[in-house]
Amino acid sequence: MRLKSSNPVFGTTFESSAVFAGYGQTMTIAGTANKAGILMILVALTASFTWSRFFNDPETANIGGYLMLGVIGGFISAMVTIFKKEWSAVTAPVYALFEGLALGGISATLEYRFPGIAIEAVALTFGTCFCLLLAYRTGVIKASEKLTMGIVAATGGVALVYFANMLLGIFGVHIPGIFGSGPVGILFSLVVVVIAAMNLILDFAFIEDAAYRGAPKYMEWYGAFGLMVTLIWLYLEMIRLLSKLRDDRN
Repeated sequence: MRLKSSNPVFGTTFESSAVFAGYGQTMTIAGTANKAGILMILVALTASFTWSRFFNDPETANIGGYLMLGVIGGFISAMVTIFKKEWSAVTAPVYALFEGLALGGISATLEYRFPGIAIEAVALTFGTCFCLLLAYRTGVIKASEKLTMGIVAATGGVALVYFANMLLGIFGVHIPGIFGSGPVGILFSLVVVVIAAMNLILDFAFIEDAAYRGAPKYMEWYGAFGLMVTLIWLYLEMIRLLSKLRDDRN
């Protein structure tokens, strides 16, 4: 079955990599999981750096600088990884390090305003990931063609809303309601969290499919990178939702 994903990293099938099957070592699910663990550690290292800088001295920490470095560096390294998959053993860790800088800055800023929010977002993100992985491995949820098309369409819709809001923001206009902390904004964030979480199912299916087809060994790093992209998106949406819920109570 030709699988598609709304994750831009997995925008095409792994069939182009399968031509290498039988040549050298091939990708495994266990190897991908190990490399995803390494990327998570790297994210945590740089995130803890910006986090500690902020809480040691919030006024002079220059979190904005680290955040911009992380966003720009993460975007560039992600683009290189997508177009040069064979470099992913190097570019994926670089991406993780840059993203950690950005996540640490965002998390610290929100933690300062809403104490305890970061650990809640982390717990919910990994709890969701574990539950969906368990559901996928046990066959409770399958990446069927209809489910895949629905997730891809929903993710595309969210992307269009974010892009439209960013474009309108240039002219000082913002889409009302959905980005606020009122009931509509909370409902919108909850829907986006669900969509981001369901993308994990497609990621699991792509990684499994690639291993089955005998993709080259470097694709373990690429598969782990794609999974990290979704997890980071899910974490950001989780912490956004929690901040809206906290703000709505104030």
